[in-house]
Amino acid sequence: MYRKSSKGWTKHLDFILLDMICLQLAYFAAYTIRHGNWFPLDNRLYRDMIFVFCFAQVFVTFVNDSFKNVLKRGYYKELTASVRHVGMIVLLAVLYLFSTRESMEYSRIVVGITGILYVVITWAVRTLWKKILARRGMDGRTERTLVLLTTAGMAPELIRNFQENNYGGLRLVGIALMEGAGKGKSIASGMKIEGIPVVADGVTMADYVCQDWVDEVLISLPREVELPDSLYEELIAMGVTVHLRLLRAMKSEGQKQSVEKLGNYTVLSSSINMAPAKQFLYKRLLDILGGAVGCMITAVLYLFIAPAIYIQSPGPIFFSQERVGMNGRKFRIYKFRSMYMDAEERKQELMKQNKVKDGMMFKMDKDPRIIGGEHGIGGIIRRFSLDEFPQFWNVLKGDMSLVGTRPPTVEEWRKYDLHHRVRLATKPGITGMWQVSGRSSITDFEEVVRLDKKYIMEWSMGLDLRILCRTVGVVLRSDGAM
Repeated sequence: MYRKSSKGWTKHLDFILLDMICLQLAYFAAYTIRHGNWFPLDNRLYRDMIFVFCFAQVFVTFVNDSFKNVLKRGYYKELTASVRHVGMIVLLAVLYLFSTRESMEYSRIVVGITGILYVVITWAVRTLWKKILARRGMDGRTERTLVLLTTAGMAPELIRNFQENNYGGLRLVGIALMEGAGKGKSIASGMKIEGIPVVADGVTMADYVCQDWVDEVLISLPREVELPDSLYEELIAMGVTVHLRLLRAMKSEGQKQSVEKLGNYTVLSSSINMAPAKQFLYKRLLDILGGAVGCMITAVLYLFIAPAIYIQSPGPIFFSQERVGMNGRKFRIYKFRSMYMDAEERKQELMKQNKVKDGMMFKMDKDPRIIGGEHGIGGIIRRFSLDEFPQFWNVLKGDMSLVGTRPPTVEEWRKYDLHHRVRLATKPGITGMWQVSGRSSITDFEEVVRLDKKYIMEWSMGLDLRILCRTVGVVLRSDGAM
């Protein structure tokens, strides 16, 4: 998948929120110690300082990159980072008091105690939360999945090392053994190492990653075991992030690389794109804002669309279907129902009229399954993409993004070749590159894949905003459903 050039903002929003809480706890405790009253809101000056501290905390966090590499810091480094972070916040608070000429009325002891307590509390909370994240990784309760490609001799030590140092929150779901190359899937049958199932070998590794939920692959092989260039390139082409121990670094065309720590190992991480971590935060914030606004619009549309759907086709107003999202995660997508109740059953009868060859997607002109035809409620809401609005709930939940690739059905996904999987390297979106490049007119699935890969490789917030603007124009021209 494409990934952050430095892990941080979206993954560490939990640290940022916890730090905000720590600051307020420290401030209220300092006020109580100095004045014997735990509630400073009855004093305007102290009440204003609550918001000053909040602003200073957010400003320092973003400008100073306070949580960059937080998962990799030990006890001492975390303490020094906490002291530096708190020191800058306290300095900003003091500058505010002097600039407003209110410093004489404000207790300097409160500021000092706040700083001391803040350091102690935030250091303790950060340390505890990292232990919790590491434990979650060992218990398999995290979202990002990892497959280890190694040998049977190296696997036990690698697994133990990973579990003891899994501060990145990855979930180790399987092992692929290179010495099994040429033996098919027999080596993976029921075999486990340190409780982790052996899921593939050197031959079946690419197929396993293509058809299962895998986010990242760690390759750790002795020098005498050859790593096929084709396997490495196939993994990158599918959009998987590949971590290669530096003792055997490789490079292929069309990939971005960075050196980082994974567990206790220094690795060369490769993926088809890397972008600044802050841009991922901005993308998620835009999704949350857009998802919230979209859900409110959906509620208004429901008042008009629901009766029209029910009158022409009694039954559920919403249509839900299992789709395949980022790196193989399955989720349920929601739409206003624009087709008759038996649409899925009739789909097989209509496959011969499918405009997309090989059944990789389904598109046809004058689809008879649409409620009321082109001029009925189904045709109208599809023409103006109103049926898509319930997907803003998927965006708000985090299953989808405003901009991304369209999620395939499970049936379509099972037909994917290895290079098609690159479409799953990012969150699926309500709109995307190929939708604004032709929408209904593009019937070649390989062209869809090319445009989706182009989007992933060139992704930036600016590109998302341009696609959103173009989407509005495409919808207003009403040349087909998205």
